[in-house]
Amino acid sequence: MPKIKRKNGSSATETSPYAKPTAKTATANSIFKMNTDLGQHILKNPGVANAIVQKANLKQSDHVLEVGPGTGNLTVLILKAAKSVTAVEMDPRMAAELTKRVQGTPEGKRLKVLLGDVIKTELPYFDVCISNTPYQISSPLVFKLLSLPNPPRCCVLMFQREFAMRLFAKPGEKLYSRLSVNVQMFAKVSHILKVGKNNFSPPPAVESNVVRLEPKNPRPQISYEEWDGLLRISFVRKNRTLRANFLGTSAVVDMLASNYRLWCAQNGIPIDDGPAGEEEGDGMDVDQDVDQDGEEEEWNGFMDIDDEEELPDFFKGEREKRKKGNPNRKKKGKVTELVREKVRKVLEDETQLAEKRPRICDEGDFLKLLYAFNQEGIHFG
Repeated sequence: MPKIKRKNGSSATETSPYAKPTAKTATANSIFKMNTDLGQHILKNPGVANAIVQKANLKQSDHVLEVGPGTGNLTVLILKAAKSVTAVEMDPRMAAELTKRVQGTPEGKRLKVLLGDVIKTELPYFDVCISNTPYQISSPLVFKLLSLPNPPRCCVLMFQREFAMRLFAKPGEKLYSRLSVNVQMFAKVSHILKVGKNNFSPPPAVESNVVRLEPKNPRPQISYEEWDGLLRISFVRKNRTLRANFLGTSAVVDMLASNYRLWCAQNGIPIDDGPAGEEEGDGMDVDQDVDQDGEEEEWNGFMDIDDEEELPDFFKGEREKRKKGNPNRKKKGKVTELVREKVRKVLEDETQLAEKRPRICDEGDFLKLLYAFNQEGIHFG
């Protein structure tokens, strides 16, 4: 019986099922393809991961929330320093990879994986939040963490560099926005380190920064919903005057009038809501680029990155009606005119901020506005 011919350079070990795979095969089969649409950029530099965990100043009694754990490079380090970790992951493949990584280890018993969108998920109690944040949820995540009834002791979060710079921005600076005012009102912000794109796999298109947020304790004694509602209107267009943002858009006045009716009903205040005889639509549209004083707005480079995303739904709906043309326009009621006069009084007489632009207003200016509006029965919650 003839012998089986073997190719030159081959050996029995290469065809054995116990043979070690080649580097190319190992790389191809080691992990699944990353979904960059979900912001899946795994932090691969252990030095950066260690620095993030160290800056969180974890205690052995801490419960930690991790957002977007991926394959667990940060998670395993956190588990060594904290009592427990709750990891919120949107991708089932990543959740399975993370669970498999700690399965059978002592740390595995202290890890709980929640599958879902962190913005929509009801979060358990936690002391510290650590996150290599998917960049598309940066703003919603920050606002959710700041508005929690019991905010964490601190948050160490990775963001796109430009977004991180907005957290530090001061009045008058290019990146100053609603985000800047909100974060600095409720938390102390400090910069930890810059992270280059080559520290991730696959590398993102932008550079990153790690920041530390420490919610103020005691918390400022103002309603977060009221405060944020005021800022949403003020920063609809941050280069327009406050007068234009509040009085130059019919949608804003209509919304404030609706809130005023509700406030009067809750407090037993009678109101006359009959027609005032003047047709709607004399205010500027929310998209108009010229202020009431005729000055053209500086849109290029100054408009908020996520103005469109953060524009309240009510404003979007009113804007669409105006674009299509709304034949069923109602006449303005007396309540609407009363609210318009109250807003004018607050801006011009009580605060003298009517001609000031939001991008140069500081925290004190917005607090003064909120107090004056509330005194007139105007609310934003």
